[in-house]
Amino acid sequence: MEFAVNRPSGLITPTETLQEDSVVNYLSNYACIALGAVAGASARYFLSTLVARQVASPFPYGTLLINLTGSLILGFFLAFSTERVLLDPRWRLLVAVGFCGSYTTFSSYAFESFALMEQGQWLLSGINLVASNAFCLAAVLAGAALARAL
Repeated sequence: MEFAVNRPSGLITPTETLQEDSVVNYLSNYACIALGAVAGASARYFLSTLVARQVASPFPYGTLLINLTGSLILGFFLAFSTERVLLDPRWRLLVAVGFCGSYTTFSSYAFESFALMEQGQWLLSGINLVASNAFCLAAVLAGAALARAL
């Protein structure tokens, strides 16, 4: 196993224009993101449907579980791929941008918190806000620690 020497830092998605050397490379990057997004959205739908069938509650357990597992996956993958192994940069596009980007549900989390507030469910809304932020951060830390322990 090769260990990463020059690990990328910063945000998951690029904030500056990438210098692509060919149209094929550019399209290949988009294909990686699209494949990851299809897998992530499909996994999100499957898991949220499964949780909804198992747990009848006004609390959005499915969204919380998806955000927790997505944070764990993202923390593990980014730490592992930047500190432990050298991977083709397209893996980052496939897993971090494509899969985790479509799998995790920050917009759903925000809307569900808002909806709970509008319904007067202040305690559930507060629990959702605190639990999602605290536990998802903890899941990222756990994923990174797991990757570093390998």
